[in-house]
Amino acid sequence: MLYQRSSALFKEAQEVIPGGVNSPVRAFKGVGGTPIFAKSAKGAYVYDEDGNRFIDYINSWGPMLLGHAFPPVVDAVIDKAKAGTSFGMPTALETEIAELAVSMVPNIDKIRFVNSGTEACMSAIRLARGFTGRDKIIKFSGCYHGHSDSFLIAAGSGASTFGTPNSPGVTQGTAKDTLLADYNNLEHVGQIIEANKNEIAAIIIEPVAGNMGCIPPGGGFLEGLRDLCDANNMLLIFDEVMTGFRLAKGGAQELFAINADIVCFGKVIGGGLPVGAFAARNEIMNHLAPLGPVYQAGTLSGNPLAMAAGLAMLKSIDADKELFNRLEEKTKYLHKGIETILNDSEIAFTINRIGSMISVHFHEGEVLDFKTAANGNNETFKRFFHSMLNQGIYIAPSAFETWFITDALSYEDIDETIKAVSEFAKS
Repeated sequence: MLYQRSSALFKEAQEVIPGGVNSPVRAFKGVGGTPIFAKSAKGAYVYDEDGNRFIDYINSWGPMLLGHAFPPVVDAVIDKAKAGTSFGMPTALETEIAELAVSMVPNIDKIRFVNSGTEACMSAIRLARGFTGRDKIIKFSGCYHGHSDSFLIAAGSGASTFGTPNSPGVTQGTAKDTLLADYNNLEHVGQIIEANKNEIAAIIIEPVAGNMGCIPPGGGFLEGLRDLCDANNMLLIFDEVMTGFRLAKGGAQELFAINADIVCFGKVIGGGLPVGAFAARNEIMNHLAPLGPVYQAGTLSGNPLAMAAGLAMLKSIDADKELFNRLEEKTKYLHKGIETILNDSEIAFTINRIGSMISVHFHEGEVLDFKTAANGNNETFKRFFHSMLNQGIYIAPSAFETWFITDALSYEDIDETIKAVSEFAKS
């Protein structure tokens, strides 16, 4: 394929945008080469500025559960835009989408809408600290909760080791209140809690990790975290920015039958527009201003265009009883097809899958956490990425990102994808 227009646009963008992109992974640093510039998208396909068509497995990093330019969402946004794009005042639409979200998700009474998943997670942590009167949090290595300071933390070994900043600009004062645990390692979490008795406000986790590739929780892991939080008067926060309304109508809480204390949303809940949200039971949410002392605000929070898109998306999901079965069957079909091809090659690989999330790790053996995910052969992934791209298949330009399946994807599209994997294996 030719990417002449994309290459020219990237060169222009680098003159006025840091790295030529507004989110780092888009720059193709993890795979090499020049990023493609999208021009339009419809259903399961995205089209670039050079006129190339790609079967899309990023789907805007998850929101396009029902496909690009999904007609009910597009129509809702157009209609709402004609009435005004922003008011800075309450609207009936905010209550309507809040009522629907609360009815779909277990164990929440109230929801607050914000503008991104990052903002949702940042606000959830502040709320947890305000509710418990404690400062420290536990997060997991390889889990991404946005780019606010509390989450850009790495840590040394040892249960009582304080975090150290993982990005310039994050202060040591902030870092010391973030404790880093190993995903799927309940014993390690217990050690950290024991070393920081009565100081930890909350554990925040992606119930299914999506930023070290797709990594589901091991048996008993989430249940164990719930028990530890209950025993130590800590809150359990599920970052469901990826999994919310994707793995089930009620997200990971419904799928795993585990109640979190605070749940963060993004992506699907906005129908493709910039939206985040966090939710909890009344006891916790009533600590939030203007009811309580924990402050959070946003000029564009509850923006009518975003609320219209999100409401149209949630209504469509809520009405489609077979949606999640279809998504899981398509993902399973893709899994089996790729697995069959790679099993006949000499390529070491592991495929992780749950619901409509899937990733191919070029690593032999189980991938259970960030350490095992990092053992993947990145050179193989780079060749895989560019082979797929040149055959019209667009996957995430990083070995540490999950693929997202959309309902708009046909079995013919999946067969074309499997054929592309076959061509890669031959090469």
